[in-house]
Amino acid sequence: MKIAVGGFQHETNTFAPSKADFTAFARGGAWPALSRGDAVFEAMAGVNLPCAGFIDEARSQGHQLVPLSWAAATPSAHVTEDAFERIAGQILEDLKAAGGVDGLYLDLHGAMVTERHQDGEGELLRRVRDLVGPDLPVVVSLDLHANVTPAMVELSDALVAYRTYPHVDMAMTGARAFGLMATLLAGRRLAKARRALPFLIPLTSGCSLIEPAQALYDSLGERESLPGVASLSFSAGFSPADIWHCGPTVVAYGEDPAATERAADELAQAILEQEAGFAGTIMSAKDAVAHAIQVGARARRPVVLADTQDNPGAGGNGDTVGLLAELVRQKAPRAVIGLIFDPKAAEQAHAAGEGAEIEIGLGSHSGLPGHEPLRGSYRVKKLGSGRFECTGPFYRGARMELGPMALLELGGVEVGVASKKAQLADREMLRHIGVDPEERGIVAVKSSVHFRADFQPIAEQVVVAAAPGPNPVDHLQLDYRNLRGGVRLMPMGPLSAGPKT
Repeated sequence: MKIAVGGFQHETNTFAPSKADFTAFARGGAWPALSRGDAVFEAMAGVNLPCAGFIDEARSQGHQLVPLSWAAATPSAHVTEDAFERIAGQILEDLKAAGGVDGLYLDLHGAMVTERHQDGEGELLRRVRDLVGPDLPVVVSLDLHANVTPAMVELSDALVAYRTYPHVDMAMTGARAFGLMATLLAGRRLAKARRALPFLIPLTSGCSLIEPAQALYDSLGERESLPGVASLSFSAGFSPADIWHCGPTVVAYGEDPAATERAADELAQAILEQEAGFAGTIMSAKDAVAHAIQVGARARRPVVLADTQDNPGAGGNGDTVGLLAELVRQKAPRAVIGLIFDPKAAEQAHAAGEGAEIEIGLGSHSGLPGHEPLRGSYRVKKLGSGRFECTGPFYRGARMELGPMALLELGGVEVGVASKKAQLADREMLRHIGVDPEERGIVAVKSSVHFRADFQPIAEQVVVAAAPGPNPVDHLQLDYRNLRGGVRLMPMGPLSAGPKT
């Protein structure tokens, strides 16, 4: 069969300080840069991404693939209208030029919000359907944090989401998407069922390595093995997206409509029964650092602190310095924090050279109210190009392009600085600037959960720290203006009042 493949990924935090313009997609960073045509195959080779998994599985079955465009940008505020129109336009232009195809696979995120569209993926799929008509099989892979809308379900033939957070099964999800495509190409149509859950899940408590998420995701394989059921997905939703359909969803597919509806109902009920467990707990920055120092004094392995509220993987700019300031204030021994996004500081470090002292104000350049750079005399310990390949389970195979990087030191605390945003979720991101994280007492990472894939195995303890930042764990701190009414803003918490005028 002849199958067109493409992708357009963005996770939009509508409360974040900066938007994703076309350049953010074109230049790459943690994930490959915008690619088109055969360059898509080169960009996907060996990378843990859904499109890569779909390509490998389809090729192994002898199908002909027609590459469209693939693009991703670091999570941020809204995708600009220019970026959306240009990239969506490329996908549609190439799909039209491909002529007759037997199927279309799209590697999407599921939580894209543009300057004009609350449901970026739904709008893209609407345009796709207008082009290809109602009968062409369209299969979509989604992030575990997708806000799955009715339009996304209606305009595609099958959606399939990751089952791990950290997302170590992205390529595997692409392979599962091909399995659904094969069913559709064989002429077997699938019934659909969608269920929206009435509460928002904090990012830190949706980790599939801890309960209650672990047992729920582990149950999906058994649940979808029932007669008449082909696929089940539990998308935890992306809570910092102020849109009508924000929140967790269940989506089911199967050849037996009744069995499909029943599977969706049963999984949704199982999630509801675990609502209280998703509330989670975190420490203040002050308490988290004090706890890490205390534990580290008697531990042989590092304590890992998650600076979750400035996670670039959730729309933060990665430039707040509240946790760094606390580490310095408490004189945390053998501590390192990263990655601070500050291109100017990296440039100054490279100009000065290793061993030099530079007087700078580090971080807090994105204009968040109440945030100031941390000024001081920083020693330049190590410089890096920002070009390296990751080896951990989440970023596996990703060829990083983070621009000039530097390891600085202030008050005995080491600071990893990068020129492009990326959450610290792979040990190579520190090794590149001369830090072996296993030899440090405290490792603070700007990440919420993805770091656990590569750092939890070496950690004495993992502690989530609520340092000031644009991605608060407590959704009651967010001013939702578009969220539908009747949704609990936190598990077991108060209800949203509905859209504000």
